[in-house]
Amino acid sequence: MAGLLIALGIIYGDIGTSPLYVMSAIIAGRPISEDLIIGSVSCIIWTLTLQTTVKYVILTLQADNKGEGGIFSLYALVRRQRKWLVVAAMLGGAALLADGMITPPITVTSAIEELGRQDFFRPIVDANPNVIMYIVLGILCALFFVQQFGTASIGKFFGPIMFVWFCMLAVLGISKISYDFEMFKALNPYYAIKLLVTYPKGFWLLGAVFLCTTGAEALYSDLGHCGKWNIRYSWIFVKTALILNYLGQGAWLLAKHHGAVFATEKLLKDSKFMLEFPNAQELINPFYGIMPHWFIIAGIVIATAAAIIASQALISGSFTLISEAMRLNLWPKLKIVYPTEERGQLYIPGINLLLFLGCTGVVLYFQESSNMEAAYGLAITMCMIATSILFANYLVSKRTPPYLIYLYLVVYLGIEFSFLFANLEKFPHGGFVSLIIAGGLFTIMYIWFRSRKIKNRYVEFVRMDHYIPQIQELSNDRTVPKHATHLVYMTSANNPKEIEHKIIYSILNRKPKRADIYWFIHVDTLDDPYTCEYSVDHIIPNDIIRVEFRLGFRIEPRINLMFRKVVADLVANKEVNITSRYESLERNNVVGDFQFIVMEKYLSQDNELPIVERIIMKLYFWVKEISLSEERGFGLDSASVTVEKFPLIVSPVTNLRLKRIEVD
Repeated sequence: MAGLLIALGIIYGDIGTSPLYVMSAIIAGRPISEDLIIGSVSCIIWTLTLQTTVKYVILTLQADNKGEGGIFSLYALVRRQRKWLVVAAMLGGAALLADGMITPPITVTSAIEELGRQDFFRPIVDANPNVIMYIVLGILCALFFVQQFGTASIGKFFGPIMFVWFCMLAVLGISKISYDFEMFKALNPYYAIKLLVTYPKGFWLLGAVFLCTTGAEALYSDLGHCGKWNIRYSWIFVKTALILNYLGQGAWLLAKHHGAVFATEKLLKDSKFMLEFPNAQELINPFYGIMPHWFIIAGIVIATAAAIIASQALISGSFTLISEAMRLNLWPKLKIVYPTEERGQLYIPGINLLLFLGCTGVVLYFQESSNMEAAYGLAITMCMIATSILFANYLVSKRTPPYLIYLYLVVYLGIEFSFLFANLEKFPHGGFVSLIIAGGLFTIMYIWFRSRKIKNRYVEFVRMDHYIPQIQELSNDRTVPKHATHLVYMTSANNPKEIEHKIIYSILNRKPKRADIYWFIHVDTLDDPYTCEYSVDHIIPNDIIRVEFRLGFRIEPRINLMFRKVVADLVANKEVNITSRYESLERNNVVGDFQFIVMEKYLSQDNELPIVERIIMKLYFWVKEISLSEERGFGLDSASVTVEKFPLIVSPVTNLRLKRIEVD
């Protein structure tokens, strides 16, 4: 029961608050009729069944990466199959992050707007029409401000609050279903198909219907917090509450407002629309319409609390998403803070600021939830398409019969592309905002990924054993001033018998660096989420040592702390002597100094890159300027780090025409 309660608080914030705005989006500007309401609720029920229940709760939750879920966890499972799958992962990740900028504004605004329609608050709204927007901005400011302190202390209340929320949804729905029992026809998919085929512009209603399942992707992302069986069992309760509420809203609309036309403020100012529907009224929210008058204030408070929890889930999910992207080399390195000891809870100041600016911009630009609905849903459909592609490749890796994989792709790509085309109608009305946000985030990911591929063309590896005698000779050459007792280099060589040529050049050629012990550290990012282990290779005992860290993609590479632990273990096992080799210090058993050398690249002028690659590399170095430095990215103590700059010559100039002339 505790696990189910936790699942309610963490997972269902986004999808659970959809009744706040879905029916409003459907009825806006359309006469309320039996075909519209029963057909729309039928579409909602079968979208929740096919998309959320079958695709995510039953199928996709099977693709857990050592208990972790989400699009990057899924990508880590299949990335070795096809190289182009990284594009699907980046597209899905960017769309999910864009969703994190739109969900908080629309949920909080939908919850608060009803306050402006209450008699006691209306004079305040009349005096200042923007007061609702200011309240929403105040809530968002407070929400993003508290992220730095962690949510462990308040997180324990999330489950009970969401339990109250879903119970409220179910009770309100049941109380109004009796208004029109014809609503139970919506359980039959025939009425959904009839709406899409026969209702005027019925297909485009899918853009509004889709809003009921936007939180399904977040549900998969939070798999690691709750476990798939807690999600599956709690979904039975959640889905029942959602369907009952939608049925109640539909019955209330048919019984009380049959034939009426409700429109947004924007439509009411449209002369063409008003000519067609002269009796159109200001849009009401059916979610609050089914509440008893005496309960509305309590309903607003509970809805606001649920909206804040939904926003918190998206914000926390965005932090996890970016931390995974950083470890998979799909995002610039940013500072990560761990505000509490709770597993998986982290805070990324840069992303918190980015989300805050994005959410604030959405609120200021759209102002009303009815306007935000136009921007909502378009990006997340692309994320769902990307997940379908990645999951199909996961099924291939599990040796699933091909006909089942093709059936899955036909069904779900058909459904999701239908939603995508229906959502494209929103593009000129605000949908472009979500695409611009998602496009910008995708561009950052692509630049970071593509520039790494370009740089790898330059990296030259050499055999370690060719240079061991020279390094040993330098270590014993007392005519060369000692650089450090322990000299530590970060290497990207996967093969333990190889080393980058630039490191050998740094030790032997640039300015010879004599040390008593040379350490080479390599970090291997694994497809498993939480692996944290190391191995040691004594190339020359007490002289040249290679340490390899094998870290999961959710483990932060805090190399400074990890390396200290490794050294302590080696000393305890008497595998290495870290005492200073200076005679006066050695007599007193003083530990020698450790100096890290970090190689920082800059783009050399001696390059002849194609124009596209030149632009990518320039953008890469611009993004790198505002991201974490190499030493901070690896969690090194800056006091013991020396940064060496070296030119990155990706494509050297080969056709330099230089002619010698004789001087008289």
